Amino acid sequence: MPPKNTTKHIAVAGNIGSGKTTLTGMLAKHYKWEPHFEDIEHNPYLVDFYEDMPRWAFNLQIYFLNNRIKNLIDIRNGTDTVIQDRTIYEDAYIFAPNLFDMGLMTKRDFENYTSFFQNLKTLIKPPDLLIYLRASVPALVDQIQKRGREYEENIRLDYLKRLNGFYNKWIDKYTDGPLLVIDVDNCNFADKEDDLADVVRKIDAQLHGLFSKK
Repeated sequence: MPPKNTTKHIAVAGNIGSGKTTLTGMLAKHYKWEPHFEDIEHNPYLVDFYEDMPRWAFNLQIYFLNNRIKNLIDIRNGTDTVIQDRTIYEDAYIFAPNLFDMGLMTKRDFENYTSFFQNLKTLIKPPDLLIYLRASVPALVDQIQKRGREYEENIRLDYLKRLNGFYNKWIDKYTDGPLLVIDVDNCNFADKEDDLADVVRKIDAQLHGLFSKK
């Protein structure tokens, strides 16, 4: 882990409804980092995707991949420490494979997408710290219902469950850099100051090279 003053990229990963955007905003405010949020409002494919996944799956994934690369270029060329809401790895290791396995992306499109990502991966650097928000499906559903986004009303439980499986598989094998796993079911950082303070303590320990997994 590089010294704290050379840390440039913190990334927050997690399933839909895990609290990525909330935690990204809170940590950006606490550490005075620059937040990079996932642009939901201006995504031209998201609503169409949830209404017709097979038709728009490939288009959506390419759109996300392009935006992630742009963000990583901005981080590399900038001088501020950035905290990023969702990573390029999630698109490639979770969402695209899940769409393919569910028959929502064709083999041709999936192989094209995967080849494109593998080429891009050689050009990017992993985050200095990856924070993964692990959450059960009931916790995800509760949060999704609370925020009441219209386009998320059609998300099925089996879809969230499958995504969780891909996330856990990815995180269990993650070796690209320092990793901090937060159990969202037992850590309500959005509403409880003590829980947020506990997250901050763990991040501080990571950034100073003192954090050890339990």
